[in-house]
Order: sequence, then structure tokens, then C-alpha cells
Amino acid sequence: MALIQTQSQLFGTALDWGISHNSLEQPLAGQNTVKSGDGPSSVKAFVRLPPCESTGHLLQCLSNSISPFITLIDPQWPTYATTFNERLQYIPAAITIPNTTEQIRAAVSCASKYGIPVQAKSGGHSCASYSTGGHNGILMIDLEKFNSVSIDYRTGIATVGGGLRLGNLAQGIWDQGRRALGHGTCPGVGIGGHFTHGGYGYSSRAFGLALEQIIWLDVVLANGSFVKIENETLGDVYYALRGAADSFGIVTTFYLQTSTAPEVVIKFSHSFPQALELIENATVVFMGVQNFSLYSPVVDRNLGLAVTLGGNATSYTVHGTWFGSVESFNKTIAPALLEALPVSPALNESSVEPADWITSLTMLGGEGNSTVPLHGFLQQDNFYAKSVSTNVSFAEEPIRKFFEYAYSAGRGLNVPISWFSIIHLYGGPDSQIGAEGKNGSWAAYSGFDDLWMVQNYGNVPLDQNFPQRGIQFLDGLNDAMTSAMNRSYNACLNYIDPELDTDEAWHLYYGKPLFERLKSLKRDLDPGDIFWNPQSIPVWNDTWVL
Repeated sequence: MALIQTQSQLFGTALDWGISHNSLEQPLAGQNTVKSGDGPSSVKAFVRLPPCESTGHLLQCLSNSISPFITLIDPQWPTYATTFNERLQYIPAAITIPNTTEQIRAAVSCASKYGIPVQAKSGGHSCASYSTGGHNGILMIDLEKFNSVSIDYRTGIATVGGGLRLGNLAQGIWDQGRRALGHGTCPGVGIGGHFTHGGYGYSSRAFGLALEQIIWLDVVLANGSFVKIENETLGDVYYALRGAADSFGIVTTFYLQTSTAPEVVIKFSHSFPQALELIENATVVFMGVQNFSLYSPVVDRNLGLAVTLGGNATSYTVHGTWFGSVESFNKTIAPALLEALPVSPALNESSVEPADWITSLTMLGGEGNSTVPLHGFLQQDNFYAKSVSTNVSFAEEPIRKFFEYAYSAGRGLNVPISWFSIIHLYGGPDSQIGAEGKNGSWAAYSGFDDLWMVQNYGNVPLDQNFPQRGIQFLDGLNDAMTSAMNRSYNACLNYIDPELDTDEAWHLYYGKPLFERLKSLKRDLDPGDIFWNPQSIPVWNDTWVL
């Protein structure tokens, strides 16, 4: 247990940790303000934070509880508090590191009693650093000790701790039965935010989103209660946690329906240098990929596909994965794809690599290992990310505008950051994402019928400030595409954008019907707005104005 200090004593040491006092200013309790000054750029969001005395009461309550915690003066603090996104660092009031569900319950009860916002950290890879609160002064609950994984060999259901990382999850179910799940490929990402807010990977067209593989959940709710949720019971809670868990509870255990891992996975890539020379070439290559994806008879759920513009628009690749042998790939997918493209790839820059399932994930992860340490793992980048998703096929105009902007504004000295864009095939023929009629009434997720999902990502070295011009460039990259789409687009919560104001964020992530349902559920399940971050589902009252 940490020694109890006053809030001024705790935050007085912030300068020793390299954080200015300006970043620690907080509004008075009950104020609804626009957040600014907590990082290199401002964030437009409502802020609801307690007065200093409430933080002191929280620390005293935690000290008297069974929940172990640390504060800013503890030597372990940087290990737990340092965010994945160096651009957005925040200072929690305290960090609990529970071993048991009862300790999580105790911590949430203390926070609820004194009106302190709570956020859970599974892996900490939130693009907006919301697992650290998205603002100073919250209670962070780190789930790193909830890292077990076991398979029921009869049903194929994996029981998984809420703090496990994707790589360790994949390796665990592979070792225990050659099983697989559809999810992302970055091994250090925690399953908590990834699975409860969508969870896309190259294999999602075969297995569905990570969210769709959730069977049951164990969760701690805002009143400190612990419930085991099956889809037949507590339907509203089960619904809200699959898509908006950060606003409703802390998932301590996931029960996930695994599948038999494919025997062979083909990782393929084709480079198109001619698409870098002319905007026309760049446009027609993508349109050819889209026509192949939608109309070729060889396309089925076994295909994962993407187009990447990398290295500040110095590389253009069409790449992906396919479940099957090299021979069958070379007879079906490869010739049909290349025939659909009016521009030929560079033959010496194409690759077709077969691997077993777990090796393919390691290859896609790009980090040389499928697993990460269970304790003390720290991975950082200094970045800003945005997304665009759409449930309709792209017309030529938004694609052309995207490449026009990328090539004119994103090369050489024009842009002060390193950046890339990936356009992922999400839906299309035989995609299992949203299969069997899944939609926003089945889970709190609006993207089941999406066809494409675009990720725009820029970074700078850790020791540099992320420039405002870099944010403006990535905003412009998004806008170049969406300005020609007649509002037929949304955004992806797994690439959450802290620069959006709350109105726009709620519109892009949920849409009005889903948002209205979640708002009603928030009033019922978390009336004190304990599970809060700058873009979480709100609890309305008469003083809040949009």
C-alpha cells in the first residue's frame, strides 16, 4: 500500500517526472469545460473532475481497502503510468494493480463513493491514452495480473483474463489446441479495449471481428458489483459491453469462441512503383483492387486484403493473407488479382510466403516475437491516428482526391512527420464480419456492415514534440477523402481520435440511434458517470449543453 499524501504533495513531484504544472490544472467539481493544455494539442471534450479533497478521500479509502495501489511517489509509477502514446501523457490520482476481482470491486467502490472517474488498462494502447484517463486525476485500474488463458477442449471456448495481450492470447490458444481467433496482429495490444470496441485483423473476414467471438463476460459494474454475463442474461449489460465497455464496466474475464487454426496461411505482397509516379495510376490500381474484391468469384472469407501507401508516399503495396496452400493461391487468388489491375507490379518486389498460423501472426506483427513479457512491458510511439470507414464501395473521386492530397502535401519537406495509410478490406463477398444479420441491435457496434476501413497514422521520434502541422496534415488526408463521400462514412473506435469534439466523435463512432440507446443505458448502469473519459457515453443532466 502507498503512503497517503496530500494531492499537492503527490502532484508536486510531477516536475521530477518531466511534466509541467500547467498540465495538472483541473476544473472544479461539477464544471463542464472544454479540455485544453493536457498535451501538445488541445482536446475538445467535456471534463468532469473532482476537487482536490475528493482525491485525498479516494487515497484514504483505497488505503483502508483490500485494493493494492501506487501513487506518483512510488518507484513503480513510471512502469505503470507511462502511456503508449508519448504525445498524450496523463497523471492518474492513483493506479491500482489488483490480483483479484474483489480488489477491483473495492477500488471501483472507493472511486464511486467520492466521484472519481475510473478507466481500466488492459494493454494501454489507446491512441488517445484513455486507458490512463485522457485527463489527469482519474483512478486507473491496471489489469496486467489478469493474464491467464485456458481452453475448454470440448467446446473450444477460451477463458481469458482481461489484461492479456493479443500475442500471448494467440500463442496460448495455439499451444493448448492449435486454436485461433480473429483479431489484430500487434502482439503487445491488450485484449480489453481491442475486443470490446471491434477488433479487426487480416483474419476477421474469416472469423468475424474480435467482438463477435465474445460468448460471455465477467465484469465489475459502476456500483462495485460483480456479474457473470451470458448472452441470455443481463442483456443490456452484455449489449453495451460489446462496443462501448469503457463507458460501462471493467471486464475481468472474457469467454471467447475459438476456431480451428488454418493449416497454412499465405502472406503476400505486390509493390506498384508506377502508382507512385502518377495519381491516375494510384487511383486505378485501387479501383482495380476494389473491383476484384467485390466481383471476383475466387474471393471468399479466407482472403484478407489491404492497400498501403507507406513511407510518406514512397511505397505503394497491395498485400494481405490467404488461408490455403501456395499452389492453390497461385492458381486462384494471384492471377485473378493481378488480372484486375491495369498497372503491373514490380516483379522483383513481390512475395508469397507460406507459414503456419502462429508464425504468420508473428510475421504480420513485425516484432520478431509472438508474445510479450507479462510484467514491465513498455512499448511507445509518438503519434496521431485517424480513421475512415464506409459501408459502400468507393467512387473514383474520393480515392483520387486522397492520392492528390497525399502526393502534393505528404512528400519531402511538405510534411514534418513520418506517416502511412492502410485501406483494409472489411466486408465484401463471404465476409464473416456482421454475418448472420448482426447489426447495431445485436451489439453496441455500428460497423458490422462496413466494406472498407482506412487508417491514417503519423509519428515522430519519442524525444520530439508532435507538431501541430502533423495533425493538420493527417486531418487533411482524412478530409480529402471524406469531402467527396457525401457523409457516407464513419470512424473506428480502435483508432480513436482525441482531436474530435464530442458531438463529432459520437456521430462517427456510434451514429444517432445507437448513441441514444447507449445514453439511456448509461443512465441506468452508471448514473454517477464513474466510467468516464473525454469521449465516453455521457450521463445527461440539465446543465450539459451540446
